[in-house]
Amino acid sequence: MNFKYIKNIAPAAALLLAAGLSSCTGDLDVTPIDPGTVMVPDEPALYTKCYANMVLAGQTGKDGDCDIDGLDGGTTGFVRQLFNSQELGTDESICAWGDPGIPDFNYNQTTASHPMLTGFYYRLYAGINYCNHYLDVCNGVDATRTAEVRFLRCLYYYYLMDAFGNVPFTTALSSSNAHQIARADLFNWIEAELLGKAITINAMDDPSVVLAETSTEGALSQMLTPAARTSKDQGYGRADQDAANLLLARMYINAEVYTGSARWNEAKEYAEKVINGPHKLWTTGKGKWSAYQMLFMGDNGENGASQEAVLPLINDGKTTTAYGCTYFLISSQWKADMEVDAADASCGDPWSGNRIRGAFLTKFFPNGDAPQVTISEMAAAAGDDRALFHGKDRELVITKPTEFTSGYSVGKFRSSKSDGSAQNDPKVPDTDFFLMRSAEAYLIAAEADARLNGGTTTATGTGYLNQLRARANASSMNQFSLNQVLDERARELYCEGFRRSDLVRFGYYGGAKSSEYLWEWKGGAESGVGFNETKNLFALPFDDINVNKNLKQNPGY
Repeated sequence: MNFKYIKNIAPAAALLLAAGLSSCTGDLDVTPIDPGTVMVPDEPALYTKCYANMVLAGQTGKDGDCDIDGLDGGTTGFVRQLFNSQELGTDESICAWGDPGIPDFNYNQTTASHPMLTGFYYRLYAGINYCNHYLDVCNGVDATRTAEVRFLRCLYYYYLMDAFGNVPFTTALSSSNAHQIARADLFNWIEAELLGKAITINAMDDPSVVLAETSTEGALSQMLTPAARTSKDQGYGRADQDAANLLLARMYINAEVYTGSARWNEAKEYAEKVINGPHKLWTTGKGKWSAYQMLFMGDNGENGASQEAVLPLINDGKTTTAYGCTYFLISSQWKADMEVDAADASCGDPWSGNRIRGAFLTKFFPNGDAPQVTISEMAAAAGDDRALFHGKDRELVITKPTEFTSGYSVGKFRSSKSDGSAQNDPKVPDTDFFLMRSAEAYLIAAEADARLNGGTTTATGTGYLNQLRARANASSMNQFSLNQVLDERARELYCEGFRRSDLVRFGYYGGAKSSEYLWEWKGGAESGVGFNETKNLFALPFDDINVNKNLKQNPGY
């Protein structure tokens, strides 16, 4: 499986990116046929591609003339596979489809040949290669853009570190096979790259090889000053300093998993940088739409909710159509019978696949009595605006994984707009995806607060969580245990690409405590069964292992 030639990026030369980083070619090292020709890289196009990789599959259409050979564009979509890898194998979601790889996700039975994880892996490395290419040919053109691209490269590596552990690593395009970096060393490199710390990183497979030497010129300090923006403001969709702060907070809260050493103080510190910054919680509803709903609607870039968006991925039914971003999040979870009012029609292309597991509904209905009602009625019954589930004509507990009506439907992401206006295309959403939003910072700070206080929140941590609950019109609490913090994360962030990582951090995914928290079809058993901690990481794709002998497979695969 190889990356295709990337079109319309560098007009003078096409860039061939090989599978993963195992054998990146040097096709840019060419000589013009006419020696008098001056080859000038298209800096804005190269810069844009570093971001576009998270939304689009390729250069054209919904399937995108996919940049990655051997898989369709939807299968390699960044957000699509972030969802599948983080939600389907957890208590949150299950999918009715029989597409190759979907049942394996559902039942925690993925292998090194899993097609969708392979697509996710190569999508992330495509992003890294785009960033490496930009930094190679455009470094110094614009200091702020250069810092953003360095951040994006860190972000892509973060997702690889979280999902796959010890991965191939390079900061430059090369014809040589990439060396493997230890997960803890990758953590240290990302931290140093953002903060500006001089460290040396050596290869895991050959410690005599220096993989990277960082400098004291960190990307964070050179990025855009944080600001709350709408889609009409310059800089909307670009990563600013708070994106780097939030990525660091996200890393620190998981540091014990990634490195073996807890970093709770730093998690709280960097989360509070975001909390105290301009990306404030959106708390104002509009008409019948709650403030929380407005974060996930077709006009979320315009309706005010984007003040919470630390890093929005821009979607537009005219110019950024793709099956792998919010198009997927909406269509895969909707069915026509979920529409109560035609004026609020949310999905013009319902695929009817993903729905919520019964175990997850207990976060809103602890007695297991979620009613069989519509989305608006469900939120009222839960006493929490975040309970955006459709239970009418649905089964509460999933007994038939391949049937969409077995399990409640999710109405969190919508195509419809809060002002009632029409979307640009009746089938393609205009809904931006807030990959990072400030609510996550409140949750990280509260969890770190509890971990530093013997397992329960102080007044500070309690206050952070009660702000989220107030926005959702849920009752306040006097204190939160760590498990209650985890439940609050579930209620706030479901279907946004966090759950697997959260369950791993708390020990409830695979490992010794895996059997303490079960959900239907966990491990492939209807009532749920625990599994080995080796499943806390996905396998490195067989394709990359096969071509790059520097790589060692993760244990258990």
